[in-house]
Amino acid sequence: MFHTLSRYTTESVTSGHPDKVCDQISDAVLDACLEQDPRARVAVESFGSHGTLMLGGELTTTAKIDPEAIARQVYKDIGYTDELKVLNTIVTQSPDIAQGVDTGGAGDQGIMYGFATDETPEFLPKAVVLSHALARRLEALRRDNTLPWLRPDGKTQVTIDGGTVITALTSTQHAEEVSQDEIKAKLIEHLFTPILGDLTNIEILVNPTGKFVLGGFAADAGLTGRKIMVDTYGGIMPHGGGAFSGKDATKVDRSAAYMCRFAAKNLVANGHAKKALVSVAYAIGRVEPVMIEAFDDEGNNLTELVTKNFDFKPRAIIERLGLTKPIFRPTAAYGHFGVAGRPWEEVVKI
Repeated sequence: MFHTLSRYTTESVTSGHPDKVCDQISDAVLDACLEQDPRARVAVESFGSHGTLMLGGELTTTAKIDPEAIARQVYKDIGYTDELKVLNTIVTQSPDIAQGVDTGGAGDQGIMYGFATDETPEFLPKAVVLSHALARRLEALRRDNTLPWLRPDGKTQVTIDGGTVITALTSTQHAEEVSQDEIKAKLIEHLFTPILGDLTNIEILVNPTGKFVLGGFAADAGLTGRKIMVDTYGGIMPHGGGAFSGKDATKVDRSAAYMCRFAAKNLVANGHAKKALVSVAYAIGRVEPVMIEAFDDEGNNLTELVTKNFDFKPRAIIERLGLTKPIFRPTAAYGHFGVAGRPWEEVVKI
């Protein structure tokens, strides 16, 4: 059994947030490998800090790629124009790990969780949906030149009490010349009102520390896998601790978390629960999970229903969800769940 909160806060970040820049670079390297070699093994980390990006990790693949060029292109695509020094330390993966994975075993030990709720059409908590919507629109307002003084880095946050939004926040990078009064006024008009509607009883906070001119790697460090709560359920549900980006699907940190979400969403979509939490655990190199559990928020055990309809063996997950395709870079910003068209979001009959 698990409990959900009536009052809670979740956040999102824009694609230009330094941690998310790193996630997107790592997943772009993964996709580049999968485009040429669907069986590629990829574990890539990115670390950016003050004009420098370091790439590290392991590849086992026949693909011929240029990680440095990929990283620079992602950085440019996001909207940054400053110079970036790139250090590439990616090496060949240890064959000791491959021994167990080649036979269909899990690429690591660990615990993964999936959650779904009937609170929204996306089957996600309302504040998660709204914080991502605000962050996506913040980027859109920059890209379509509605607010030309916006810059790539930014964060959003939403607090809900009893299903009602009570506070909404954004901190956004901006050009030097624009005033904080104009930023707040324009964002109330173009960002908060279109997403949240009537703002009468909502506290709106914009750049609460003052100006935010320097952003991205110029102002801060970024690291792959440092926004795992933004990637999932906003911190209101458990997380096994494993990040997603830069990992191919033999890494159950990613693939099994997607499968848990797939199972949880379909429990709710098929009327078996209003809220569902699914968890699974693995031993490295072992095919069968060491644990599968599923419950609703009223304490009903749904494990038998899940194990009857969903196969959590790593190879079975990869096949059912089509995870050898280069589909991962778009997941690296604005959450991995609740986006139509992703295979783990499909509704099936159970």
